[in-house]
Amino acid sequence: MGADEPARVAIIGGGCAAIATAFELSRPEMAGRFDITIYQQGWRLGGKGASGRGAAGRIEEHGLHFWLGFYENAFRLMRECYAELEGGPGASPFGHWQDAFLTEDTIGLSAQSAADGWYNWATCFPARDGLPGDPVDAAELFSVRNYLGSAAGLLVALIESLDSRSSEQAAERQTSRPRFSAATLVGDPQGVLRAIRDLVGGAVSVSSALLVEALALFQVGLRSLPSSLSNVLVDLAIWISEQLRRWLEKGLVRKPYFQHVWEVMDIVVASVVGVLRSGLLTDERGFDAIDDHDWREWLLLGGASKRSVESPFIRGLYDLAMAYEDGDPDRPRLSAAAAVRGTLRMFFTYRGALYWKMRAGMGDVVFAPYYEALRRRGVRFEFFHKLTNVGLSARDDETPDEGPFIKSLSFDVQARVRGGGAFKPLVVVGGKPCWPSGPDYSQLVGGKRLASEARDFESHWDKRRVATTTLNVGEDFDFVVLGVSIGAIPHVCPEILARDERWRAMVENVKTVETQAFQVWMDHNLDDLEWPEPNLIGSAFTKPFDTWSDMAHTIPEEDWEQPPATVLYFCGALAASPQPPADPAYPVARQAVVKDHALDYLRKTARHLWPNAYDDGGGFRWDMLRDPAETTPPATGEARFDSQYWTANVNPSDRYVLAVPGSAKYRISPLDMTYANMTVAGDWTSCGLNEGCVEAAVMSGRLAANALSGLPLLEDIVGYDHP
Repeated sequence: MGADEPARVAIIGGGCAAIATAFELSRPEMAGRFDITIYQQGWRLGGKGASGRGAAGRIEEHGLHFWLGFYENAFRLMRECYAELEGGPGASPFGHWQDAFLTEDTIGLSAQSAADGWYNWATCFPARDGLPGDPVDAAELFSVRNYLGSAAGLLVALIESLDSRSSEQAAERQTSRPRFSAATLVGDPQGVLRAIRDLVGGAVSVSSALLVEALALFQVGLRSLPSSLSNVLVDLAIWISEQLRRWLEKGLVRKPYFQHVWEVMDIVVASVVGVLRSGLLTDERGFDAIDDHDWREWLLLGGASKRSVESPFIRGLYDLAMAYEDGDPDRPRLSAAAAVRGTLRMFFTYRGALYWKMRAGMGDVVFAPYYEALRRRGVRFEFFHKLTNVGLSARDDETPDEGPFIKSLSFDVQARVRGGGAFKPLVVVGGKPCWPSGPDYSQLVGGKRLASEARDFESHWDKRRVATTTLNVGEDFDFVVLGVSIGAIPHVCPEILARDERWRAMVENVKTVETQAFQVWMDHNLDDLEWPEPNLIGSAFTKPFDTWSDMAHTIPEEDWEQPPATVLYFCGALAASPQPPADPAYPVARQAVVKDHALDYLRKTARHLWPNAYDDGGGFRWDMLRDPAETTPPATGEARFDSQYWTANVNPSDRYVLAVPGSAKYRISPLDMTYANMTVAGDWTSCGLNEGCVEAAVMSGRLAANALSGLPLLEDIVGYDHP
């Protein structure tokens, strides 16, 4: 590479982290410093977020994908991508980003009832100022003190909500008022100390008014007292915890409406006490200081009741994180560090809305715009390149200054493009570029034969290829961004694992889990089926599909002659199989398992959600399912399910990355340049969030770009709080 030549960067993979790295390195302000090529297995980008268009332009997803209102980095880059396309030549087919994302403010949880089997509880989170991706003071927004102050504010709101619904509590509102006003103590640390000691040491009759003022005092103390006096805040938090439980248990918890609110308040209080007791106000490790604990275990240490840690609220969050080792529902495991950091950000730092749904598939809304923007910037895409080996330098070739480096990248070439040009992966549905659920074989050499052989270009187990190729350092690339998921590392990095104990420990301790999903298109909407709640994202339902959502808003984006009324998405962790994953028949067998799970779910389980989906004899009304290619005569009974969509996400790169207790210390950072010319990117790296989500992947991709270029600045990666 000459002094004025751009550095050649080979990015492996097309998920959120890899694409975020490419987006940062190809910015116009980089002035062409990098010559970037993305190598991708199969025909489409997306990784675990990939989606495709099937018959009738149906959107077929890996699972239920939505974004959260605290995804500051993900929304920032996404908004910039849409704005760049809008400002480019001609009208952008993608429109404005706010046309592509829809706000959702309701979360639903399912709970078991001894009398009724299951019932549903929905709650609405109000819109908050701003939009994710707007400029923000991250140091303030994501500080532990801000989290604790927000938690106290939530408790005040919940107390006032309960107070307004309970006549007996309202009658007590004027009793036991404290002998201070927290508002008058702002900027008076000594006054705050005296008030806390008087309150904690005195005998009081608990009331809602007293609790509200005590929480206001806690908020003032957070702002006024130095970290060296955090033990005083611990005393106040414990006192509030004890008094709050006493107040709640005076008959409130026996009333159905109040039960789940009580549980949420109990969890919030235990979290506040736990954060303070764990010394997180001053510990340089931040939330990672409590990573060795499981979240439920840590909440119990903070004083939470067993009932609360087994509540639908906690179950639902474990479900959303797929937090079941080996997919076993009896083995819930979620790091307290990941859970506390994630839930505090989720509930206290969201902007605009708690949830943001995509109007179409994630492939259409996220990866098609990124592909077009990157292509316009000059980034090249080499599809049908399946990585088989990352070649490590020989010790004799290494110098003390440089150390080990990546010398080669080996690929199976799965197919070649006719005429030697670039593969054009997108199709147009409804005037918008989208990823198809299968490749356009007409562009490929021997396409008819490849199609007849039913090649699965995205399968780890399909080893068929038309050629092999090896890229060499100094000739074909200068730097590598390894953007594959951690599940693929044992298969593509054997040389690194043989030499590097840290990588072996990472692969062993950062766990993944298979997942499953299915979608059904129906001729009746949820009102017809007697769903009693508003449109929402539901969780904490029975296994194996504990999380679901009505996605009727995507139907207009599809290409039906006669549109169905709605489409429902379901997903969950998939329990590990005794069948050896090395067996080539493994993915087919797992698909069959998911189909059986889906059929059983519709036969029996869904009646708790939609009573009118069942006939008078108790059978599911299979005739409601819409077949995009209706046969003559049409299929009847359970056979109609064959026209729907289901998937077992079992490929090594498709497995969901878990945050099991004690695993954070084994994650390797994109900033770690042990291998002089390689950085890593993915939600499995140490990125400041350490969760299996879009935001963690984008943060990791931005860190990888910083490792190679120095940009973006670390302080510009919102929420990255590691030294």
